[in-house]
Formats: sequence, C-alpha cells, structure tokens
Amino acid sequence: MKIKKTEYKKIKPYITKDGSIVRELMHPDIFPDIKQSLAEANVPVGGETLLHRHIRSDEIYHIIQGHGMMVLGDVKIEVVPGDTVYISSNTPHKIQNTGDTPLTILCFCCPPYSHEDTDVI
Repeated sequence: MKIKKTEYKKIKPYITKDGSIVRELMHPDIFPDIKQSLAEANVPVGGETLLHRHIRSDEIYHIIQGHGMMVLGDVKIEVVPGDTVYISSNTPHKIQNTGDTPLTILCFCCPPYSHEDTDVI
C-alpha cells in the first residue's frame, strides 16, 4: 500500500469558481488514483461565496471555525463550528460569513471537485 499524505504548509491556496479561498488537502490532481477530494475553504469576515451548484458532485461541509449562513436551494440555515451539512448534486448553495472571524470549512466532494463541474448561478 502506498501512503497518501499531504503537508498543509506546502499546499498553495487558490480561489475557486465560487469565490472561496481553498487548499486542496487531498485531490486526484495530487494522487490520480483517488476518487474523492477534501479541501479547506476560507471565507473572510463579511464575505460570501457565489450561488453555485455542482452538476455531478455531492458535497459535505464541516464547519471548523466561524459562523455562517448557508443557502441550500430555498432554505437558509445557520452554521457554527462542529456542524456538518450534506449538499446533493445540482443543489444551488452558497455560504456567507456572519461572524467576526474567518469562516473555515472542510469540504468533501465525491466525485472530486472540479471547476468544470461548478455552475455559478
């Protein structure tokens, strides 16, 4: 078995199509044989992502730090550290940082995240 490990400090952040600042912690771009992805997303104080959906990917958000308001289709929900939210494919969603610290989210996607699978609405 080959060990698959990344080091946080060596991962360069980038801005996704929805506007969040992301570090891909585990992704097929790093290890081509994996079939899912895990990223850390950050939304600055007062910021929010664009309303978007993923055509193929289901997504799970796990809130690490900060407070936010999520839009999932026609529903708004408050999220705080420790909350986990499932987002099925084709569900329009966005998140707004409503707190006074950066909003940090672990994002799990299956199939893996790709810009091509992201449709900004």
